[in-house]
Amino acid sequence: MRLASGILLGVLGASLGALWANEKTVGIASMPGAGVPMHAAWHEVKWPFPLDEWGTGHAFRCEASDCGGGIDLYLRAKVGFCNCTTGVSDNADLDRVSDIELYSETFRGLTDGHAVDVGRLKGRSRLYHVTIPYAAPRDILAIAFNDQCDVAVATVAADGERLANTEALALDFLKSDPVQRWARAELGQSGL
Repeated sequence: MRLASGILLGVLGASLGALWANEKTVGIASMPGAGVPMHAAWHEVKWPFPLDEWGTGHAFRCEASDCGGGIDLYLRAKVGFCNCTTGVSDNADLDRVSDIELYSETFRGLTDGHAVDVGRLKGRSRLYHVTIPYAAPRDILAIAFNDQCDVAVATVAADGERLANTEALALDFLKSDPVQRWARAELGQSGL
C-alpha cells in the first residue's frame, strides 16, 4: 500500500511540476511587452470568405496565447496569374496578385513593399490599409511568392498594434515544411 501511494505521489508530483514549468514558459512568452513568442502554434480553421474565381484556400489561426495576439493567415495558390518573367518584383505586381480584395476593393499601401524569401521561392511583402464595407477599416499584410507563372498569396490580419510584428511569424510559418510541401504541389515544383 505504501509503495503504491509513493508511486502515485511521485507521478502526481512530476506531472504537476511539468505542468507548472509549461505554464511559466507560456506565460512569459505571451506577456505584453515580452516580445515575439519563441514558437508560434498555427492551426487550420475554416475558410471564411465566399467562393470566387480562385476557389477556397487554407485559413490558419495563431491564438493570442501562442503569438502574443491573435493572428489570422489566409493562403492560396493562383496558378498562371504571376508575371512569368519577373515574378512578384514590385508593388504593382503585389497589388495585382494579392488577396487584399477578399476584404475590400478599396485599399492603399501603407509602406513600400520589400522583397522576401519564402523557402526557395522569392516574393514580396507589403502592409495595406483596407476600407471595409460595413466594418471598421483595418491594416492587413500581403505576402506573395512565386514559381515562374504561378503564385502563392498569404493575407495576414491581426490586431492593429500587433500587425507590425506579425511578418516574421507569418514568414516563419510560410517557410515551414508543411507549407513548403503544399507550395511545391500547388505551384508544380516537384523537383525542389
